[in-house]
Amino acid sequence: MGTTKRRSPLTDWTVLVPVVALVALVFSWGRDLPGFAVVLVALCLAGAVLAAVHHAEVVAHRVGEPFGSLILAVAVTVIEVALIVTLMADGGDKTASLARDTLFAAVMITCNGIVGVSLLVGALRNRVAVFNPEGSGAALATVATLATLSLVLPTFTTSKPGPEFSTAQLTFAAVASLALYGLFVAVQTVRHRNYFLPVDTGRDAGRQDDRQDDQQDDHADPPTARAALLSLGLLLVALVAVVGDAKAVSPTIESAVAKAGLPQAVVGVIIALLVLLPETLAAVRAARRDRVQTSLNLAYGSAIASIGLTIPAIALASIWLSGPLLLGLGAVHMVLLALTVVVSALTLAPGRATLLQGGVHIVVLAAYLFLAVSP
Repeated sequence: MGTTKRRSPLTDWTVLVPVVALVALVFSWGRDLPGFAVVLVALCLAGAVLAAVHHAEVVAHRVGEPFGSLILAVAVTVIEVALIVTLMADGGDKTASLARDTLFAAVMITCNGIVGVSLLVGALRNRVAVFNPEGSGAALATVATLATLSLVLPTFTTSKPGPEFSTAQLTFAAVASLALYGLFVAVQTVRHRNYFLPVDTGRDAGRQDDRQDDQQDDHADPPTARAALLSLGLLLVALVAVVGDAKAVSPTIESAVAKAGLPQAVVGVIIALLVLLPETLAAVRAARRDRVQTSLNLAYGSAIASIGLTIPAIALASIWLSGPLLLGLGAVHMVLLALTVVVSALTLAPGRATLLQGGVHIVVLAAYLFLAVSP
């Protein structure tokens, strides 16, 4: 029964929607779209995001944790990198801070938004959300180091005026980011894989009726290799469609932000919210199944991949991109980053969290979003 429920959508909307979204990309690429066309492309974009989540979960079920979380994190980061580079290539000086704004938004959304919502869902379902502090703590330390090296230090370096790295400093940051990302992946998937596996809480005995459907889905047989390969191919199609369709509607987003009188940094927030939607949906579903560790893997894995892969990509792109590359955070954002690291460390240390910890993270995210709109 569980296997049928998992495989049947492969012949339904999850196949159709990515193809339709890709067709929409072909017809909208490089064109000025009227209002109704922007709405249609946006709907295709939303459908492609949902389809990407489904196919990522099929592949994840085939390869198991923590490889499944890693696949989705890398896939989402590919979207983010592609969007940043393409928008910077077209935007000139006005997009000089786009990479910084998007990366910082990704850190705040993952470490506060996804983590906070996952803890809330897990605690509401089981009173206490349980996870592995060794794996999650190591992931948080990696996020904090990457964010400080790439987003805080440029504000204080003196080789180049403004919150910028010199060429040598940017090269060092890129190499260090890539090295840390590779080391984290090796620890997560090989050397200490057990630190990143869901914790067996043994709480299912008295709740069989309430959680029967989730258990059937969790214990379904893994999809066949053919089904997993098909989902992998459709995942790639969906991701290409997401990147292209987001690029098509981005002029409308930028125009709306400018007309509303909002800071340019809001564009980076919108991009991060868009590309992290698949991660958020997958994390909430995992938390509902009492797999909060998987949710944390998705959250921190995305933050690590965002910085660890985007900074090297931006460093390479800066060879042909004209204009400055502003990476250093301002004082307000550095305070929010420090608060996020401290709160996250206190949350992860016990390996258990209640509604309070989830609520604290959500409030920190709300403060960031409010200050992005009203700095």
